[in-house]
Amino acid sequence: MKDTKIKTTDVTLYYGSKMALNSVSIEIPAKQVTAFIGPSGCGKSTFLRTLNRMNDLIPGVKITGEVLIDGFDIYNKQVDVVNLRKMIGMIFQKSNPFAKSIFENVAYGPRINGIKEKAQLQEIVEISLKRAAIWDEVKDRLHDSALGLSGGQQQRLCIARTLAVNPEIILMDEPASALDPISTSKIEELIFQLKDMYTIIIVTHNMQQAARVSDYTAFFYIGELVEFGKTKKIFTNPDKKHTEEYITGRFG
Repeated sequence: MKDTKIKTTDVTLYYGSKMALNSVSIEIPAKQVTAFIGPSGCGKSTFLRTLNRMNDLIPGVKITGEVLIDGFDIYNKQVDVVNLRKMIGMIFQKSNPFAKSIFENVAYGPRINGIKEKAQLQEIVEISLKRAAIWDEVKDRLHDSALGLSGGQQQRLCIARTLAVNPEIILMDEPASALDPISTSKIEELIFQLKDMYTIIIVTHNMQQAARVSDYTAFFYIGELVEFGKTKKIFTNPDKKHTEEYITGRFG
């Protein structure tokens, strides 16, 4: 496997008294796309959110185990969670642009981080929109409201907004599930282009999508990591019967 970017050991999570993750240990490689698959409610999105401490925001959550990013424990008391979430961008299922202009959506993060100079902000906005493969569609209307964009464009704008703060890791929680097929294929193409620069983890219920975009796949079932490996092997010759049954559509 390539260099490990994220390593978790025995991550267990409870919502109140309900166990949602049971002892999940995984090593996720740097600058590759890793897909999390599994039926609804299997823990894949919950596990994704342990990687940038989004579950901290939910009352009654208890997490044990260790999450290391570049060898550093992100649940360490000294960790600045705001900085952590700059390093680990998140794209949600439903695009969530701010009610601001296209330009201001992308410039928002850099501004908060203290970049004030107009020329520098313009450069960051242009680079981020180009990397998110939407620059050509919006370059002549940067000062129009982002809410006027189509759903697929809004999702790519949210990706540009994430890229603008220079993350190392991008988490995507079903980023294309609300989109039409053409927008979905643009998002998939984009994921493929971005992996040279970022470590990407995508939660998807769409197995064809996982097979198309990812290098590695993790199959979750009832809060447990059943199997993890190269996507090609998981889809053609999994080690576990359970994985095979899910992939061939016998349940889920």
